[in-house]
Amino acid sequence: MRRIVTVTLGVGFLFLAALQLIRPTIPSPDQRAEVSAPAAATQVLRDSCYSCHSNERRLSWFDEIAPAYWLVRHDVLDARRHVNFSTLGTKDPAVQRATLFEAANMAALGSMPLKSFTSLHPGARVNSTHLIRLKEFLAPWRGIPAISPDPTQLLTPADAAPTVTGLHFDPNFTNWHLLSVTDRGDNGTFRLILGNDIAVKAAQDGQVSPWPDGARFAKVAWKQRSAPNGMVLPGDFIQVEFMVKDARAFRSTDGWGWGRWKGAGLKPYGDNAKFVEECTGCHAPMRRNDFVYTMPISKNSNHSDQLNVKAAAIPKLPFDLIAATPITMYVDRARSTVSVLFSNGTQGKNLLLITWEEQDDPHWFGARIPAEFVTAEHVHADSNESYPTYTRVARDGSVDNTMDLSEKQRRMHFIEELKLAPYLTH
Repeated sequence: MRRIVTVTLGVGFLFLAALQLIRPTIPSPDQRAEVSAPAAATQVLRDSCYSCHSNERRLSWFDEIAPAYWLVRHDVLDARRHVNFSTLGTKDPAVQRATLFEAANMAALGSMPLKSFTSLHPGARVNSTHLIRLKEFLAPWRGIPAISPDPTQLLTPADAAPTVTGLHFDPNFTNWHLLSVTDRGDNGTFRLILGNDIAVKAAQDGQVSPWPDGARFAKVAWKQRSAPNGMVLPGDFIQVEFMVKDARAFRSTDGWGWGRWKGAGLKPYGDNAKFVEECTGCHAPMRRNDFVYTMPISKNSNHSDQLNVKAAAIPKLPFDLIAATPITMYVDRARSTVSVLFSNGTQGKNLLLITWEEQDDPHWFGARIPAEFVTAEHVHADSNESYPTYTRVARDGSVDNTMDLSEKQRRMHFIEELKLAPYLTH
């Protein structure tokens, strides 16, 4: 028996030694173009990210032993492909900043560094002090967009090409309804998140874990621009992104179909099917939320960590907000509020401007979403009426009767002059 154990151990040792001869390289290029940031911020990256996301070879002694070495090599090369902090400085400043925000958010959400990595490399953990250093450097909203002319109003082409994965563009998104709105200080953009009828009903019923098949989201993004009156408005159209839920058809991509169409011509993003990995990789930290970052405005409290119940506390309105269609938005930085202008699509004039306070998005550092309701302003005129009427509903649900005629006319003029956001024209 002892002889058998000795022989077995000897064979095992020889086999393990033979494995060490199979050692594909982990390249360590000399190229260095690191991001320009204060030492306190870059040290966080060096301590927690460089082991995988850099050209530097930083393997512990146990990482060098095959077959563990092969797994480490695969993870390092894959991590570099996603982001390489040794060469990030060669990228456009906006790309560098976006990458750092993504790194901060992945760390804040506990998605990076991988727990399987930090269990053996505890020094790579990101603690609260590390996050504070990164966030202080990134400092969203430290600048304001430049004043620019009104963007050109564009119509949505119905013949936009599908993505390389075969997901078709849905031109009907302009008639979908509001799920939420995001003020992004990390990259100076606005986003309206719209949902089709299935998605809106699911949000109102609290059926978001998981979302039902047939739910569709459209995330419409614009650059921010400052207006002379101090408001920040939607500027040039950037893109529209779609998420389509079909657990069977998109089984390999977490049950969701992903697509993005960029620029005035709505060019589909992605030269090959690998572009979907960007989507699934970014949304992976939201696995517990069925991969959805957005917190839809909903009164349903069954999923308070997934639904924005605070923003849904709105008094009775002149028309059903769920059935209304958003047509533009703006932010008042001085008041820390966000406003969305809706139309209910009836004949005549029927506009509703809802204003909320803003709150930090708990799912994304550098973003703000609606918080408590502030006011609702209704401008209404039937098709046979010469002059519209104006009503303002206050925070407590009462109708504000303190405004004189000139103030009402000023607010009506302001609302009527708000420009429709590009690609939300009807």
